[in-house]
Amino acid sequence: MDNSDLIIHELICISCPMGCHLKIRQRERSWLVSGNRCPRGETYGIQEMTDPRRIITTTVRVRGGVRPVVSVKTSQPVPKAKVFEVIRELAQLEFNAPIQAGEVLFSNLLGLGADILATRSVEAQGKNQTESRAKTNAAFPVTNGIA
Repeated sequence: MDNSDLIIHELICISCPMGCHLKIRQRERSWLVSGNRCPRGETYGIQEMTDPRRIITTTVRVRGGVRPVVSVKTSQPVPKAKVFEVIRELAQLEFNAPIQAGEVLFSNLLGLGADILATRSVEAQGKNQTESRAKTNAAFPVTNGIA
């Protein structure tokens, strides 16, 4: 096989702090990864070529909290092709305060197997601070931008 049908992709690995400069070559149906200094680099390079995924971080609205939004992230990477769909879905949701950091706010969003986790706590406003909200996907859709 000559090199004319060889496709080369260059990436910087984000699997560990070393930031290796990867070169990924595709030959027919196999992938050859070079430049990695640990085994995670090979795994990352092949995954980026075959099924790229991303952890999503954003904010969602909070009802009755001392802050209007809470920062959230997905519990696991989701397919890169679904990132904007996930963001659109999250923009439609609002959650009741109080919210605790690490709390699962929504399970299995869009059937992707990823939960939505709060990355910060938000206390409830006023004297209802000790009341806890239901722990079962207590999300409220936002209509016309008004909760």
